[in-house]
Amino acid sequence: MALPQPPMPQTATCYRHPGREAGRRCTRCGRPACSDCLVQASVGSHCLECAKADRPDVQTRARYWSARQMALVTYAIVAVNLIVFVWLGLLDPHAFTSTSTLTRGQAKLVLQWQVMHDGGPSEYYRLLSSGFLHFGIIHIAFNMFLLFQLGRLLEPAIGRIRFGLLYFGALFAGSLGALLLSDHHTLSGGASGAVFGLMAAAFVGLRNRGVNPFSTGIGTLLVLNLIITFTFPGISIGAHVGGIIAGAAAGWVMMAPRYRRIPEWATYAAPVVLMVASVIASIVVVRG
Repeated sequence: MALPQPPMPQTATCYRHPGREAGRRCTRCGRPACSDCLVQASVGSHCLECAKADRPDVQTRARYWSARQMALVTYAIVAVNLIVFVWLGLLDPHAFTSTSTLTRGQAKLVLQWQVMHDGGPSEYYRLLSSGFLHFGIIHIAFNMFLLFQLGRLLEPAIGRIRFGLLYFGALFAGSLGALLLSDHHTLSGGASGAVFGLMAAAFVGLRNRGVNPFSTGIGTLLVLNLIITFTFPGISIGAHVGGIIAGAAAGWVMMAPRYRRIPEWATYAAPVVLMVASVIASIVVVRG
């Protein structure tokens, strides 16, 4: 008597391609799948649906991306400066090269006591806009290079919000310095006031943490730029000095050693106070 034969095993087919033989299964849901429909996972392989379900949502992915950008505010400020420079150059190509004459677009952003005095409150925006105005490629290249280097040093150390406040506090202080130490008809522009503030803050911060700034290059960089400021003509001494004073003052608070026991809120308030004080003092200077 013949023994009954066991049934022939059925070959599993891919859940997405019924005509394809599935050699493996998803280690999460167990569905058979071909090699094209499996994604390597940390343990085993997942089908496309399970792999998609494991992906974080857009908001979570955005947070992950943001967390990996250690100097996001720095990059944003550099980008705005470059956009303004290119925009002015598209309006008038002379903005890319000329350092002796103003284009019409530059004239709307530049800092000048006389224009602000004659134009009244409607012209006070120049305290900010002048910090994003550059005269020629060399001017913006030098400032953006320093901003990029200093931002990558400071922003991860003090955080994005405080770094942004520090930058704009030094920018407005630089505008105040330019108004105080320049002739009423002198034109000023550039991010150098804010950049000098970052240099001064980095210098003070290193000293507060027991590091000799001259052993890191920050001290030499600051001294060298000060020599250039007082040696070469056409440089706004007031903007640089104003930025240094504000940056050093803010840095003393924001990067103070722990034994001083400065409250955290003060590290945010210090650059804000400098910013507001610089704006008010600038208005008083112009009105006077």
